[in-house]
Amino acid sequence: SRSPARARTAMPLEFELCPGRRVGGAQPCFIIAEIGQNHQGDLAIAKQMIRMVKECGADCAKFQKSELEHKFNKKALERPYTSKHSWGKTYGEHKSHLEFSHDQYRELQKYAKEIGIYFTASGMDEMAVEFLHELDVPFFKVGSGDTNNFPYLEKTAKKGRPMVISSGMQSMDTMHKVYQLVKPINPNFCILQCTSAYPLQPEDVNLHVITAYQSAFPDIPIGYSGHETGIAISVAAVAMGAKVLERHVTLDKTWKGSDHQASLEPNELAELVRTIRLVEKAMGSPVKQLLPCEMACNEKLGKSVVAKVPIPEGTVLTLDMLTVKVGEPKGCPPEEIFALVGKKVKINIEEDETITEDAIENHVKKVKC
Repeated sequence: SRSPARARTAMPLEFELCPGRRVGGAQPCFIIAEIGQNHQGDLAIAKQMIRMVKECGADCAKFQKSELEHKFNKKALERPYTSKHSWGKTYGEHKSHLEFSHDQYRELQKYAKEIGIYFTASGMDEMAVEFLHELDVPFFKVGSGDTNNFPYLEKTAKKGRPMVISSGMQSMDTMHKVYQLVKPINPNFCILQCTSAYPLQPEDVNLHVITAYQSAFPDIPIGYSGHETGIAISVAAVAMGAKVLERHVTLDKTWKGSDHQASLEPNELAELVRTIRLVEKAMGSPVKQLLPCEMACNEKLGKSVVAKVPIPEGTVLTLDMLTVKVGEPKGCPPEEIFALVGKKVKINIEEDETITEDAIENHVKKVKC
């Protein structure tokens, strides 16, 4: 097998994202179901959603934690908010309706642990990160809105927990800076390609950025955070090597809130997980060879070199004496035909008979006949 050095360069770094679950390298894609604020501010719905994502086969249920007076300034919180998606007269009232308390977070974490799914949240400001650190989440998710927030990134990286960093709204130049800032402090992080539009149109997805990130940052896993509708694009991202995948989820796309229509309903999430696991199995090995499962087809349809004309014993073969057909019994394979030219036959071969290796004088096997 490959030398460890080759294997290291060929496979992006692996690290433990959650206790007992590694990401990167040949590990299966880690699927994060982003519940976000699609729970409508209702603890019972939040629990129902945690159970749903577990049943659909996702690896992790994720929320968004804000300490509102740290995330927004006063004027932003006092801004009137009259949208059809609003849960209050001002933006502050709206956000606080959707925000769970520290005790509610502990309750959700306990519930996730009971049903056996990893639980974390994006810390939407530095104080939220402090709380999540105290809550002992397995990893920190950095939302796109904080990716260019370098003081936040530095403080978060110094906590020493693995990090998943989205890259919506950023340039490649910024992402190089993010990498250079985080890597020396905390090597256990990955970057997700992401476009911050809800719902996201296919022409704005730019899956090729995954490849660009894999080249630019070969020693960290690369993933994808999608806000598109449907599952095809996310499955394609995994086929391109995304090692962490995040998708927003909802119980009902028609609910109030701007994220629901860019989210997957339970049947779609289950189908996404199933399809990703199928595609991962299909990625298989880079070694091209005749496989045991192909033997039956090869026996039935594999062709052999056949005599086009009667060839008497002692004849030196020329190309015009030979053709290729499905032959019984099997003879020399077609890729041997040019190597047979100039060889002498040691028996009489009838027209339309397969040419086997024991009919050729001092036959040296290039390929098995």
